[in-house]
Amino acid sequence: MPPIPAARQSVLLETTNTLLNARRTRTPIADLPHALRPADLDEAYFVQDNIAKAYEPIGGYKIGAPNAQTTPMFAPMPLAWIAAGGALLSGAQWRYRGLEAEIAFQFGADLPARATPYTREEALAAIATCHPVIEVLESGLADPAAADRMSMLADLQMHGGLVFGPACPHWQTIDWNTETVALAVDGTVRVERTGSNTSGDLLGLIPWLANHGTDRTGGLKAGQWITTGSWTGNTLAQGNSSVDVSFQHAGRVTLKFGPDPAYAA
Repeated sequence: MPPIPAARQSVLLETTNTLLNARRTRTPIADLPHALRPADLDEAYFVQDNIAKAYEPIGGYKIGAPNAQTTPMFAPMPLAWIAAGGALLSGAQWRYRGLEAEIAFQFGADLPARATPYTREEALAAIATCHPVIEVLESGLADPAAADRMSMLADLQMHGGLVFGPACPHWQTIDWNTETVALAVDGTVRVERTGSNTSGDLLGLIPWLANHGTDRTGGLKAGQWITTGSWTGNTLAQGNSSVDVSFQHAGRVTLKFGPDPAYAA
C-alpha cells in the first residue's frame, strides 16, 4: 500500500472519528461528507485500521470476494466483538442487525510475514478449527447500501460482530461447492442456498491473506479468526429476534438480539 500524504491522513482521521461517533452514539449518518470520503481502497483501509485501533485488540479478519476473478478485500475484526453461539446481543451497539451465514477458521499457529510466499498447504496447515458463524453487520451509515461504496468499505466493511458455532471435526472432507446452508429468523427460513460462497474458493482466501495482507496484519497469529465471506447475502433482523444458521455438514450456530433500546421497557 503506497504511503498516504500527511495532509490527506489528517482528513482521513476526521473520517475515522465521524464513523466512530456515528456508531458509538447510535446516530447514523446518511453518508460521509464528500470531502471526507476515501478516494480509493487504500484510503478506505487506512480508515478501517484506525477505527480498529479504537477497539483493540484485533481478533482476526473478515475476507471475501464478490467472485473468483476479483481481488479479495479484508477488514479487521475486534476481539471484543467475537462471541460463542447462543450469545445474547443486547444494547445500543445493535441497530442495523444485518446477518450473514459464513464459514470461519481459527488459527492454531502463527503465519508471520516472510519474503517467500506461503503455499496453500502451509497456510491451511496453520488452521486449528473450522466453524459455522454468523457475521453481524453494523454501520455508522443509516443504509450502507445507499451510501458511497468507499464510505461503506471504510466503516470496517460493515463488520459488527462474529458469533461462532461448535468446531466442525471433519471440515477438510467437506465439498464447499455442494454444501447447503439455511438462515432462519424467528423460526422462518429467510435464505436457503447451496455452494453460495461468492469467492469461488473460500479456502484460497487463507493463503491469499497470509501472503498479500501482511502490510496491514503484520502476519497472522495463533488464536485469530478468519471469516471467509457470506453464503446468504445480507438479511436484516429486528430487536428480540432469534437467528439460526445451519450448514448441512459444517454445523449450526444461533444468536438472539435483545430489545431495541429505544423501545425497551
